[in-house]
Amino acid sequence: QVQLQESGPGLVIPSQTLSLTCSVSGVSISTNYHFWTWIRQAPGKGLEWMGAIDWSGNTYYSPSLKSRTSIFRDTSKNHFTLQLISVTPEDRAVYYCAIGIQRTQVASRAYQYDYWGQGTQVTVSS
Repeated sequence: QVQLQESGPGLVIPSQTLSLTCSVSGVSISTNYHFWTWIRQAPGKGLEWMGAIDWSGNTYYSPSLKSRTSIFRDTSKNHFTLQLISVTPEDRAVYYCAIGIQRTQVASRAYQYDYWGQGTQVTVSS
């Protein structure tokens, strides 16, 4: 059974770096043709795809967030991490990790991902 679990601080100070980790069980993050992604939802807004990392470690980012976003993985721990630098109150959202299974290319729409974590609330405030 595939399970994803986000972890990280619930509160981040403006201008600092947000770091969230998605721990994965039930499947290896190195499995061919699997894409591992971060998606967020700000209050009152829709789901926003942030970026992804594939089974080989290649990364893909939303153009609007590319300058502030990094995604990397630790295959020994079977988890992947989101870093978002220079956060502002507009980065307040529920952050989700998710997996797209057996894909030939990265997807940038939330509905294209198959399994999701439960999400973690992040607030940006001093």
